[in-house]
Amino acid sequence: MTAVCPATGQAAGLIMPCMDMATINDFLAELSSRLAPGVHAVLIRDNAGFHTGKSVVVPPNITLLALPPYAPELNPVENLWHYLRSHYWSLRVYRDYEALKEAAVVAWRAVCLVPELVRSVCAAPYIHLRT
Repeated sequence: MTAVCPATGQAAGLIMPCMDMATINDFLAELSSRLAPGVHAVLIRDNAGFHTGKSVVVPPNITLLALPPYAPELNPVENLWHYLRSHYWSLRVYRDYEALKEAAVVAWRAVCLVPELVRSVCAAPYIHLRT
């Protein structure tokens, strides 16, 4: 799971073996704790059940903005996933879960720790950004 700021190129991510309500809540809590005082994050999300369930705990400095159904391409972070798949993960076979996890970490660090690259990949002309 990843959140990006297309304006600054900052990214925060959590690599987990599964995506469920507990993972979402862990990610939101960690992201919330890393936001600077006075910063409020708006996260665009799809309508997956684990994003919308009643057990999602949204910290006060985060707002979740739901996308319309069948429109995941409107989420700038989807461009990041496409970039990672096309440049790092496609056409490869991983011997086990640990190798897959290591590939995820290596790719995430190579891309998501480079703000200029994140800004470029996640640019969305329909989002008005203020920094």
